Amino acid sequence: MKIKTLDELRKIREEHSNQVRLREHGEVTGDKIEILIGMATCGISSGARETLNTFVNLLSSERMDNVKVVPVGCIGYCHSEPTVQVNIPGQRPVLYGNVKENKVREILEKHIKGGKPVESLILHVDFERA
Repeated sequence: MKIKTLDELRKIREEHSNQVRLREHGEVTGDKIEILIGMATCGISSGARETLNTFVNLLSSERMDNVKVVPVGCIGYCHSEPTVQVNIPGQRPVLYGNVKENKVREILEKHIKGGKPVESLILHVDFERA
C-alpha cells in the first residue's frame, strides 16, 4: 500500500493505536471485543479452523456485531492448541487453551455475554513486558 498523504498516515496510525496500547499496557481499548484465534500450523492441525468457524457462525446467528474474530499466527502455546485470546475493552486479555469447537459456546455465553471468564480453560500467563 502506497501512502500518499500525511492524513492517510495519520488514519493508519489511529486504526492501529489500540493494538499498540494492548502490547504496551496490557489493556484493550476501543469498542469492539476481539477474539484472536491462533491459526499457525499447530493450531490448524489441532482444530483451530473448526473453532474459528464455530465462533463466526455463532456470532453471526446471534447478530453480535460488537465482536470480531481475528485469525492470527502463532500465539506461542503449542502445547495447548487451539488457543484463543479474548480482548474485551477496558479489561486485561484472557488466553484460553485447548478450545475445541465444543467449548466455543461456553466461552461465548459465560465470558463474552456474561463477563466471567471460563476458569477451566484459562492459560495463566503474564502479559507484562520485561
